[in-house]
Amino acid sequence: MRLFIFLACAVLGCLGQDANTYRPQFHFSPHENWTNDPNGLVYFEGEYHLFFQYNPFGDEWGHMSWGHAVSRDLLHWDQLPVALPEQDGIMIFTGSTVIDQRNTSGFCAGGKPCLVAVYTGHTPENGSRPALQTQNLAYSNDRSRTWTKFKGNPVLDLHMSDFRDPKVFWSDESKQWIMAVSLPNDHKVRLYGSPDLKQWRTLSDFGPAGATSGQWECPELFQLPVDNGHESRWVLKVGLNPGALQGGSGEQYFVGRFDGSRFTNDNPSSLTLWTDYGKDCYCALTFNGLPRGENPVMIGWMDNWQYAAKLPTSPWRGQMTAPRKLSLRTTSEGIRLFQGPIDSIQKLRTASSQQTKAHAFEMKSSVPLGTAQEVGWKILAADRNFTIVGYDRQAGKIFVDRTHSGLTGFSKDFPARTEAPLALADNVLRLDILVDRCSVEVFAEDGRIAMTNLVFPPPSAGGIEMYSKGGQAGAASVKVWEIRPGPK
Repeated sequence: MRLFIFLACAVLGCLGQDANTYRPQFHFSPHENWTNDPNGLVYFEGEYHLFFQYNPFGDEWGHMSWGHAVSRDLLHWDQLPVALPEQDGIMIFTGSTVIDQRNTSGFCAGGKPCLVAVYTGHTPENGSRPALQTQNLAYSNDRSRTWTKFKGNPVLDLHMSDFRDPKVFWSDESKQWIMAVSLPNDHKVRLYGSPDLKQWRTLSDFGPAGATSGQWECPELFQLPVDNGHESRWVLKVGLNPGALQGGSGEQYFVGRFDGSRFTNDNPSSLTLWTDYGKDCYCALTFNGLPRGENPVMIGWMDNWQYAAKLPTSPWRGQMTAPRKLSLRTTSEGIRLFQGPIDSIQKLRTASSQQTKAHAFEMKSSVPLGTAQEVGWKILAADRNFTIVGYDRQAGKIFVDRTHSGLTGFSKDFPARTEAPLALADNVLRLDILVDRCSVEVFAEDGRIAMTNLVFPPPSAGGIEMYSKGGQAGAASVKVWEIRPGPK
């Protein structure tokens, strides 16, 4: 069975000739220069704040500072001036922003809550002096438009070269601020507690556990209801670089309980659960300050340290994933993390069709396997180039193959086929796919599997073709919506 749906790329197509050839339409990318990890995600007074690792001076890693963008809906972003610049040779690495409602820090003015950033300061090695990483504070009393660094920095210094990426939140259980921070080479996440964000005491360590073949980075700790019920669990997410499942950087998570001072894993320490099975989702973080009762929303860096400095984009390099809603659900294997695009992305859709001229679109499909041994979709197809999103019945795996996706030769690590185990109970493959010029985000089985991959297709790319091998697939159900950024 072969079903053809033709999607012609609009204007310049997915690969034009101008400087913004691959500029995403509904994912955040800076106007220019380098970005990597998202930082300090926080919702405050009606605005979502996205800070991000940023080099104000070029499109390669260096001079790390906190870039800044704001949004009212998580879909349209206004980039603001640099929030926290490198200063006195100290780079501003990854961290958190919290809302100090009770003025525990003493930084807030006028009897109103203020924003406090908790970040890693990185002093590079110099001759015989090793690098130093410490935890530091900055604060803002004008809705994050200007920031003041705390004169008493650093607030936490272990005299270590690798000690970074604090995730901070208020714990109702222990009535204190909690910091989850990485000891990268020890494969541990250390938890600290503080009454005022300035003085910290050690609470507990978690790890080693799961995957330990690279440094642990970018810890994240948050709570979710299970099956949308009254029972809840905590999720501890940890970045791994290198040595992730698909090579280079990637992230794992643990499901367990947090009592206000210690995280306890529900699963054996040998079990590794991956947050994303693609090559291009790293240091994903959730927003602090969301209204009570709302589930966490997560955004990650859409890239991989294997080739991040070589991406063929200009005048910027690096972008973020689509914001994702999260849930915990009970499966036959245990409680697992599910992900999917936030519901408000539907506001950017045009009318559904099987014929559209789009270089940014969402596609939902259901394909009965029938007698086929492999089924799937070839997307962004043209000139013998395509990206495959498919399912291998015998292996029981979903996969994304970008080895023929277009421009791949800038790094030996870029051409890849990424896979994830996935059992289909009723032999129907259900997919939600987001395509945005140079990225393909796949959510399978209502978000049981997430798989994020960059692609750089040729100028004429615009076809979608369903295929099957080793038998006949059933009749496919498919809807395609063009995604238009629309007015802010």
